[in-house]
Order: sequence, then C-alpha cells, then structure tokens
Amino acid sequence: MPELVVSQKTTLLRVENVSKSFPGVRALDQVSLDLKGGEVLALIGENGAGKSTLIKILGGAHGSDSGQLFIEENPISIGSPLEAQASGVSIIYQEFNLIPDLSVRENIFLGREKTSGVFIDESIEAFGVEALLKQLGLNLDVEKLCRDLTIAEQQLVEIAKALSLDAKILVMDEPSATLTQSEVDQLFRIIKDLKSKGIGIIYISHRLEEVFEIGDRVMVLRDGQHVVTKLVAEVTRQDLIKFMVGRSLESEFPPRESKIGERLLEVRNFCRGTAIQDISFSVNAGEILGFAGLVGAGRTETVRLIFGADPKDSGQLILKGKKMEIDEPRQAIANGICLLTEDRKNQGLVLVHSVVENFGLPNLKSYSGGLFLDEKLEKDRFRNFVDEIKIKVSSDEQDAGDLSGGNQQKVVLAKWLEQNADVLIFDEPTRGIDVGGKYEIYQLMNKLAEAGKAIIMVSSELPEVLGMSDRIIVMRDGCIQGEITNVTEASQAEIMHLAVE
Repeated sequence: MPELVVSQKTTLLRVENVSKSFPGVRALDQVSLDLKGGEVLALIGENGAGKSTLIKILGGAHGSDSGQLFIEENPISIGSPLEAQASGVSIIYQEFNLIPDLSVRENIFLGREKTSGVFIDESIEAFGVEALLKQLGLNLDVEKLCRDLTIAEQQLVEIAKALSLDAKILVMDEPSATLTQSEVDQLFRIIKDLKSKGIGIIYISHRLEEVFEIGDRVMVLRDGQHVVTKLVAEVTRQDLIKFMVGRSLESEFPPRESKIGERLLEVRNFCRGTAIQDISFSVNAGEILGFAGLVGAGRTETVRLIFGADPKDSGQLILKGKKMEIDEPRQAIANGICLLTEDRKNQGLVLVHSVVENFGLPNLKSYSGGLFLDEKLEKDRFRNFVDEIKIKVSSDEQDAGDLSGGNQQKVVLAKWLEQNADVLIFDEPTRGIDVGGKYEIYQLMNKLAEAGKAIIMVSSELPEVLGMSDRIIVMRDGCIQGEITNVTEASQAEIMHLAVE
C-alpha cells in the first residue's frame, strides 16, 4: 500500500455547484460535496438521481456545464480520464476497465509500461504488481489473463491499478453488487486499510446496510439535486429511504393478504451432477416461495432446471397435477412457466433493441397475421403494460439499455405477463434497483400472487426473503437444508444458520 501522504483531516476533494444537462434532462443541478482524507463518503440515491453523472464528471468522462472542482483546495479542470488519474482520482466502475485477454500485470501497467531499452521489463512490472497484490491480501499469478479471474479478483486488480497510480481519491460504483459475503468482507477490510492510509473513498451502493457498515458520512442525491449530507451515526435506515424517495415508506415491503390456493408446481428429486442433489419442493397458487442460501448453493441452478435452461440428470416436474417433460425454455413458456433471470442485461433483454421489440420477442406468434407482424397490435399491448405496471419510458422506440434497472425489470416482467404465465420465477428480482424501484417490484409481485400466480423468488438479500416470502427454502451445496414455514417469527440468523452449518 502507499505510504500515508495526506492528513486524515485534509479536504482532498471539493465539488462546488456542479451542474450538467443532457437533451431534455437536468442530470445535476448545483451539486456540492467535500471528501476528507481517511473518510468513506457513501453516495446514495435512486436510479436517475445523478450519481453516475457526478462520478463521470469526477473521472473525466463527462465535462460539467458549470461549477468548480478542487483537489486539496486547488481549483482543477478534469477533461479526460487521464487528467483525472494525474490528479489522483481513480474511478472503479461497475463495468471494469480491464482488457480480458491481457494479464493482470499488463492491465495494471497498460500505457505506463516499464522498459529496459526498447523492451518491456516484465520482471520489474511483475515485482511491482506482486507487491501491490500482497498488500491487498491477494495471492494471484500476475501473468493470469483477466478473463480467467473471478469478479472479486478483477475488482481487486482495479484497486491495485488505482494504487499504482498513487490515487488519493477512490470512487467505487456498486462494488459489492456481484460479490459473495466473504468477498464483501474482504473488500471492506481493504477499504478500512485504505482509510488508515489517508485515502478518501466515495462509495456508491443501493445496499443501505453497507452504508452503516462502511460509511463515515452519507450524501443523498434526488432528481439531480443534493438533498442532505449527514454523519452515518446520526441517521436511520428509514431516514435515508425518506431522503431518497422524497416520502416516507411505512415499510420497505408492501403488505399482502396471503390466500394460498391449490398446488401449481411440484419438483420431485431433481438432480444435476454435483450441483443439484435430490431437490424436492412444491409451490401453490397465490404463494411466494423464497429461496435463500449463499452464492453457489444451487438456487439459480435449480430454477434453471425448472425452466429447461439446463438439462437435468433425473427428476420429475409436475404442473397442475400432470407430469411434464420440459427440456428447453420454449416448452416451459408454452406451459405457463417463465423465468426473470438474475442477469437481465445479458439474458433477459437485448439492450440495443427497443423496449417494444424486447416485449414482443417471446410473443411474436400472437402478433403475426400470415407473413407479417402486426406492429400496431404489438405496440398497443405494450402500452397497456406501460400503464398497468407503470413502466417509465420516453417512447416505444427507446432502447432497453437506456432504462433504469427497475424499468428494465418491468419490461422483462411485461413480456412474460403477456404470456399469461401461471408460475413466475424471479431470480434476484431487485439486484441493482434502488429503494423506490424495489418497492414497485414488490407491489407487482404481491399483485401477481393475489391474482393466483405461483411465485418462486431467489434472493441473496435476507431482508427481502423475510419480507416477501410465505415460505422459505434454504439451500447449501446443492441440497435443501431446511424449510421455514413461520416466516413472521423467523430471523436472518436462522436462515444463515441453515445456509452455512
């Protein structure tokens, strides 16, 4: 790690009255902040609040329309990512800036190669990278290609790269979104060590529990404006929700009166290699069945078998009392089983296509008359769902990739609702979605359950599992370890006990 170069009371970064507009949108409106050495400033807000725009200005990806940046009280203009790095600012985006087919060493020294004469001195580079990684607690082959690293390892390589640039200010955008709990714990240990070295960190997250665990102060943006900056010790979770959404939510989870009906789906003795071992359960009409467990427990693998996305070795699927052979997703869809995948950006949507095209993809037969597609009918049906489930789009032709996470999830849901599915599987339904967007997704799930749909929900967020489920199944190492039926009396500790012991 670098030696302490600044006092922990030094103001490393000051942003004064920064504004930024895009066509038709005021993304930032007179936003100010300050960051001290040795501090974690948690930056939170709903999708569209302006967080991404702000960090892109700090990282030199966007210029501001007005306002001023100061580094250690010196006014500065950051016109490019290189200028940001030269000023001691490093951004670790959700989408990493690593080149997959280059090694760890090559990525860290890309553009700053150590040379001996006209040749790159790989031994000097390797020595430097090994020292950095050791200080981060990472034992990694520096010649390993980045495409072969885990997400957590890639993230630590990004941090090592930032430290190699002598970064004083580190901005981390949703760093824990795809990490396991043990990887999050490792990340937090590193952040605390960086704090002790006087590095200032801006930490962006939708997970409010992380704000309280790692943050010193918390800053809230809403609709491009600064709402409040407070010491974390001075606020509650409900305070932060109110600041973010502009209103008080009595509960993070909307109420629902459970009316459990007949059994719709039964899984008997599903097996697939060592990943899934003798899994059996059922779900009823009007019920939300939650699946909990650590990453790698087999939850996603189980629902993919139900949907026919992966082949099973053995087992039976019974739908409405009838044995079914579902070997591919189209068979599942035809029989009223739909999956909202955990990776909606890569598996649930075609981001470069319009929202109406995405909606229509699994429903083309419904809009086809002879050789031609009835585009008017397709658009009319989509607009019905825009109104019914409140999808926020600028037009039918807006690219799916331009929507917020919550609205992307609603488009995926709309295309399956058009199929009139009876069994809906939600795999990590609110991953990467802000608090207000989560509440809307929960309301939709409740509405579907009240309409008699059977819902299977896989979630790594224990408050979500406890707040939404009628029953909870806990998995570990490809097996069911327990079932919780009295959810109102259950606790996170009870779930974790089943998940790890």
